[in-house]
Amino acid sequence: MTMQMNRPAGGFEVRRATRASRVAMIVLLIVALAVASAPWWAGRDAMRDFVQLASYLVFALMWNLLAGYGGMVSIGQQAFFGIGGYGMLILANYCGISPFVAVPIAAAIATVIAVPVSMVAFRLEGGYFAIGTWVIAEVFRLTVANVSVLGGGSGTSLTALQDVPRALRESLALWLALVIVAAAIGLLYLFLRSKAGLALTAMRDNAVAASSQGVDVKRARLLVYLVSACGTALAGGLYFVGNLRISPDAAFSVNWTAFGIFIVMIGGLGTLEGPIVGALIFFVLNQFLSDFGTWYLIGLGALAIVVTMFFPQGLWGFVSRRYGLQLFPVGRRVVFVDAGASQQDAQQTSPHDASTDSVEAPSAPHRA
Repeated sequence: MTMQMNRPAGGFEVRRATRASRVAMIVLLIVALAVASAPWWAGRDAMRDFVQLASYLVFALMWNLLAGYGGMVSIGQQAFFGIGGYGMLILANYCGISPFVAVPIAAAIATVIAVPVSMVAFRLEGGYFAIGTWVIAEVFRLTVANVSVLGGGSGTSLTALQDVPRALRESLALWLALVIVAAAIGLLYLFLRSKAGLALTAMRDNAVAASSQGVDVKRARLLVYLVSACGTALAGGLYFVGNLRISPDAAFSVNWTAFGIFIVMIGGLGTLEGPIVGALIFFVLNQFLSDFGTWYLIGLGALAIVVTMFFPQGLWGFVSRRYGLQLFPVGRRVVFVDAGASQQDAQQTSPHDASTDSVEAPSAPHRA
């Protein structure tokens, strides 16, 4: 909390939105409109790239929700990524459902499957939980690899889109990706601003203290686990709608979680902006350096180490603390304004700026 000694007599206001968040909202709307119109001006490669970027971003957002906000570090989220992909394929190839409709249905199925899975995973804590989630993902991979009707270990193709014109297929995949990204960011933002989001961050910081204050820790853990499973399955279904082919090794690969961790750690753990920044950086690196094979992976690891050493809060975390920027503010600010400025927007300032008479009081125990 930052407080000046001379408090003006004009009163105070409790606010969440900041000037940066209002500008960000306008920019995001412009970007969304540009992406939605991409089939009329962008090439096919650009549209496929956006679908791939959207899959990485949504996966990273869900891992960040689970670990960055819920305090549950999982290295087995690829289990739900694969369930989303294979669920979409089964519904499309064998049930006659449009793949684009099958993606959210498969995500709902993954959420249901996550309930019994959570009963097993939540019996473990800390590092055992992380390893346990990876083992669970491997069980799903080996199970699917032994189902011959799904192509076994070599996988199979999404045949339901064979008769759909290529231009239409790619346009629908692009629009689906845009809807999923917008829904993921918007719903997570609203969730983190709610009482459930406050309980989540309190549980992450200290589960015992949160429980003593009336937070149902078990219920909060289950809720965030199910939401993360649903979003991860959406990312999986979306990715394989664009890829048109799926295999157990591709769908349930631990690389998905490794990339998700890289994205979040580079951007900033425990923030909504961090995964967005990290996904953009990762996508650019992947586009230009992936042809270097093993050296590409070594480079990603080296970059992660450097960022962790010099920017422990991630790149966005550093920028946010240095310049006081918040594009998705989830806390409340108590802003004192004088009578002459009561008709104007109170200017958002960095906690280090002593020129503005303000009190910042976050509503959550942790402000990213």
